[in-house]
Amino acid sequence: MRTFMTILAALSAVLSSPAMAWGALGHRTVGAIAMANVKPATRAAIRDLLRHQREIDTPQCRMGTIEDVATWPDCIKGERWRWAYTSSWHYHDQPVCGTFDLKANCRDGNCATAQIDRNLRLLTDRKLAPVLRLEALSFVVHLVGDVHQPLHIGENEDMGGNAVKADYGIAPGRNLHSVWDGVLAERAITSAHPPLIRVYSAQERANLATGKVEDWERESWQVSRDFLYPLAFGGKLPCGVKEPQKIVWSNEAIEQAIPVIDDRIERAGLRLADMLDEALG
Repeated sequence: MRTFMTILAALSAVLSSPAMAWGALGHRTVGAIAMANVKPATRAAIRDLLRHQREIDTPQCRMGTIEDVATWPDCIKGERWRWAYTSSWHYHDQPVCGTFDLKANCRDGNCATAQIDRNLRLLTDRKLAPVLRLEALSFVVHLVGDVHQPLHIGENEDMGGNAVKADYGIAPGRNLHSVWDGVLAERAITSAHPPLIRVYSAQERANLATGKVEDWERESWQVSRDFLYPLAFGGKLPCGVKEPQKIVWSNEAIEQAIPVIDDRIERAGLRLADMLDEALG
């Protein structure tokens, strides 16, 4: 009976945990890449801020490490009464069957792009209380990851693929968004060679850590428009036609998507490292 209750408690914890955008592993990997590649002074500043995690008073959502920081904005979705106003910060919808417009779909600054800028200003301001800067750090780390997830930017009136049921190979019961957020990202990260979390060379950083937030968002939109949606829907953008209610993300599609996901996560981590160096170094 004791063993049964232990298993039941563990299962309950898993089922009640909030969903993670990019998947928890994706966000944690972006944060870890950044932490491995920031300057020593930046790393020390981050650790100083982490000492103030208790002041945020979210005991179910810890901020003891950069990996915790990276997933905290998703974890607090479990307390909607307190944090519901942050829900729209995690994406910035751009129609794959339309034009890219950074000013659209960001009412009152409630989108990922605007909130990266806002929280970066808060993080940089050393006159603010450390607890406020720690919260800002978490949103910067997390949202930089989000804007590199193609389905947090590109969409086709389907909530970034959430409205499209999808099988992952022979495994049923997901949707297009969760395939990219979860199992596909996990496979890409765990199979990467060399591993994604490492110290990158100066040349690698020069090649990958490019552009500004607008450029990163445009890249994600282009990946959605030119690669992800056509691959999901039979080789063509589903413009002007009704999307199928269900698709199968085939093994062939999985293999094609893995290097794309690895590239997005590497770029997110290294670009985040540069952003944190500028704010904290």
